[in-house]
Amino acid sequence: MFKIGDFSKLTRVSVRMLRYYDEVGLFKPAKIDDFTGYRYYSAKQISDINLIVSLRDMGFNVADIAVLMKEKSEKKLEGILKVKSKEIKNSIRAEEIRLEKINSAIKDMKKERVNMSYNVTLKSIPSYKVISLRDTIPAYNAEGMLWERLSEYLERKSIPSNDMAYATYHDEGYKAGGVDVEVVMGVDKLMKNENEFVFKETKVVEQAASILVPGDYSNLAPAYNFLGNWIEENGYSIAGNPRQVAIKGPWNERNTEDYLSEIQIPVKK
Repeated sequence: MFKIGDFSKLTRVSVRMLRYYDEVGLFKPAKIDDFTGYRYYSAKQISDINLIVSLRDMGFNVADIAVLMKEKSEKKLEGILKVKSKEIKNSIRAEEIRLEKINSAIKDMKKERVNMSYNVTLKSIPSYKVISLRDTIPAYNAEGMLWERLSEYLERKSIPSNDMAYATYHDEGYKAGGVDVEVVMGVDKLMKNENEFVFKETKVVEQAASILVPGDYSNLAPAYNFLGNWIEENGYSIAGNPRQVAIKGPWNERNTEDYLSEIQIPVKK
């Protein structure tokens, strides 16, 4: 048996933390001397304290660690670690998006943004056979996560797709995070749905206000603003969710200046 100080040295866990874990009931000493109150630990407890420290360093709180230590189920631990892994990945992506916004703001301060003018057209949009993937993503410019998943699925299943591809945003209004986005790609025929991958025919849009947006995706925000002004000034109202059609992007263009997107917003008089 080891005194708390010796056990602390062996496990590289501070005496203060060992006492705290004892107080919250997470990691009790193997024995407490009735007369002196000294805590004594066993070598058999080293693996447990190592696991507690590892879980703490992964970002788990005391309550979660207590549940895991109580059950010590390898299957449950694996499941919780997978969930934590996804949370961390989403958090990292959200921070990357914030960093991109900061860098974009710095660039905008160094050079004046060119005021863009767009040619708005009214068009009808036919029904398409598509495969759809809808999920919640950290932010609008994290949309690539969904495109990657959809493309990987089509490739894995050897399902041919055509050039028609767009994203639809289903939230009632703009959201800073947790964005409900659906991406679709055109297919030759409808097949059986599998998990989150859904085959369907899209609805016909009788009339949509449309503009082409060249260049980097950062140009999309002012383009939406321009289109919003046009819709109001011309006596229209929005009649459905906007579609953002990918025409040219990182999959077929190296230079962001050569990207091309189309914004389609269903409208009515």
